[in-house]
Amino acid sequence: MIKRTLERKLKALAKKSPVVAVTGPRQSGKTTLVRAAFSKFKYVSLENLDTREFAVSDPRLFLSKYPAPVIFDEIQRVPSLLSYIQTIVDEEKREGMYILTGSNNLMLLESVSQSLAGRVALLNLLPFSAEELSKGRRLPSSLEENLFSGGYPRLYDKKLTPEEFFSGYVATYVERDIRQILKISDLHKFQIFLKMCAARCGQLLNLSSLGNDCGINHGTARAWLSILQTCYIAYFLPPHFQNMGKRLMKSPKLYFYDTGLLCHLLGIQNSKELVVHPMRGYIFESWVLGELLKNLFNNGRRNNLYFWRDHVGHEVDCLIDNGLKMTAIEIKSAKTLYEEQFKGLKYYSNFARKKELSNYLVYAGKESLKRTAGEVIDWKTFGTKNVKKLF
Repeated sequence: MIKRTLERKLKALAKKSPVVAVTGPRQSGKTTLVRAAFSKFKYVSLENLDTREFAVSDPRLFLSKYPAPVIFDEIQRVPSLLSYIQTIVDEEKREGMYILTGSNNLMLLESVSQSLAGRVALLNLLPFSAEELSKGRRLPSSLEENLFSGGYPRLYDKKLTPEEFFSGYVATYVERDIRQILKISDLHKFQIFLKMCAARCGQLLNLSSLGNDCGINHGTARAWLSILQTCYIAYFLPPHFQNMGKRLMKSPKLYFYDTGLLCHLLGIQNSKELVVHPMRGYIFESWVLGELLKNLFNNGRRNNLYFWRDHVGHEVDCLIDNGLKMTAIEIKSAKTLYEEQFKGLKYYSNFARKKELSNYLVYAGKESLKRTAGEVIDWKTFGTKNVKKLF
């Protein structure tokens, strides 16, 4: 088993909180992680229909049969259990009583906020990071193969091709889960919507344009995007302004958590196509941002990633806002360095000269080096060794 970075934080929080909940996309390895981290705990899957029926029909008897410490997998299937868990936690006042997992972030967070507020620690588990794959000696040797494969554990565990895995993943999990939540009747339109979102990866979100291209209205497009976020398929990278209100009002960029799924939705057939594919730059951006998010989530930290663009088009691909300290990152999918690539970093350095600022350029080449405008990091060094230093 490839060891997960989140395990250390998970175990630490279980010593401080009575309940720890791990959420994330389906097939990201949540069950494997919690069972490995708490091998002596009783494990109960609420995906099992008989078990779920028992939990729903007689929750008190169910919890007495499975006393703490226990793992409840896919807890969002029986959200009513959380109120009874709250009562037990308040009576016994012990740490590490319940470990919960859930694939539906919205349903889980709503239930937790109502029943376990102040009693639960929340963690997010995304698919394998480059560092995890490297330590497990499973990281693809080429950038293109790495982007094409993505990080879902089952690909590496069962030695499936990306086409074999993602065809089933979209049909079995993505479409099923989203249809259950939204009661979507026209699956064809939603399939088009997914692919159109993929085609807009890395670009400013325009809900009206997206809705028109898919034959749905603005409100439906917004609702469907919200569910893609909930199910850890896609996310928004907000713009950075000193004025917090502007960050909320201005258009974000749309990205996908996993580049393997993104490539599948774009219809890319093999890794060789990525060498010259018109979406190569956006796919590489998704991968770099995804590695940064994995580092944040694996350490239990909040998302503080943004992009920056001024009114005349000067832009930096990613800003990490740590209050008084800022980190600016340019992301370039070219394998060769040239001076023009540092244009955005140089401009932003003058714009933000009053702040403590570190500049980096992550690119698809093979050599890391220091430049006057910022530190250059090749993709493999960035993913396997240097993600942490950017924070």
